[in-house]
Amino acid sequence: MIEFKLPSLGAEMDEAKLIEWKVRPGDTVKKGDIVAVVDTSKSAIDVEIWEEGTIHELVLAPGETVPVGTVIATLLEPGETAEHATEEARRNAARAKALAGPTPTGSTAPSTPPQPVAAAAGHVRVSPAARRRAQELGIDGAAITGTGPQGSVVLEDVERVAAMQAQPKDRATEMRRTIAAAMARSKREIPHYYLATAIPLGAASRWLAARNEGRLVTERVLMAVLLLKAVALALRKHPDLNGFYRDGAFQRASGIHPGVAISIRQGGLIAPAIHDADRKTLDELMRQLTDLVARARAFSLRSSEIAGPTITVTNLGDQGVELVQGVIYPPQVALVGFGKVSERPWVQGGQLTVSPVVTASLAADHRVTDGHRGALFLDEMARLLQEPDRL
Repeated sequence: MIEFKLPSLGAEMDEAKLIEWKVRPGDTVKKGDIVAVVDTSKSAIDVEIWEEGTIHELVLAPGETVPVGTVIATLLEPGETAEHATEEARRNAARAKALAGPTPTGSTAPSTPPQPVAAAAGHVRVSPAARRRAQELGIDGAAITGTGPQGSVVLEDVERVAAMQAQPKDRATEMRRTIAAAMARSKREIPHYYLATAIPLGAASRWLAARNEGRLVTERVLMAVLLLKAVALALRKHPDLNGFYRDGAFQRASGIHPGVAISIRQGGLIAPAIHDADRKTLDELMRQLTDLVARARAFSLRSSEIAGPTITVTNLGDQGVELVQGVIYPPQVALVGFGKVSERPWVQGGQLTVSPVVTASLAADHRVTDGHRGALFLDEMARLLQEPDRL
């Protein structure tokens, strides 16, 4: 039997509330399937599973809040039966009881609140009243974990889920608290160093204009995507900026997954990952970035997008900012920032010209790299942007 635990969705996340299950006992799941939706201080997150098997029991009920690492469901491995899993659970419980020893005389074991009971595999009992109310509210009654007899869904279960979904949340306030905690930790623990360089974008701008000519507005690629791709490709040569500092040592990431900082209209920001950005075409990156921004602002992100960033990229050019001096998001070890693209005097081949220029900055962890390595990274990124065909 496989235990599925609530995954960590960021360094600052300690717990999450289950909003709803997307599966029920008896369902077969594979890697990458969305099995639940949880609520964190930043967003409602679609939780993916990275095991294959059959859902055996849904341990957690919608509305409950539990710490990261808590078992929220169990799965049967391929070929395993429910009877085998039940017997294994019984043996484990008996073993744990034996290790704990007898309860002292005169004391009583701590009581636990009644827990929802998973329905039998392949079938969810829903009472007629609960079914009618769920239809009125547009809720999938079969997706609710029941607390009635033999795991049946009763009217109170439907009302509980409806109240939870309708409950107003001051998400902006909670997000600010979360960001404050993470940034305070960052400045307290990480010895930052900062570098910046001006990058001319004349060649990239002309190349991009020619590439977008004749395309529909929805098919055009923005300059922000070229900048993102340049970051990803430069990290191939400088992988010490792409990873995590944990347990006193640097851990290089296995892939290049930049987290893109996205401002939320209600306040605050979130930086979900674009996975394997170095391997994607510009069109693929543009489509994924557009989709990511829309889903982030609709609070509909996947757990792999929240937990996956290996470096953060923030672009404040549309806010009129010239220079970004960012704060590293732990346990990452670097952040790349871009200011606005503006027309500036520029000397090219001994000639004074006017060129679109962007100031790119790097905030990096001095425990992992130094200014020399950081400067080489920025130089590689600038060189790539002078040869846009390579992007």
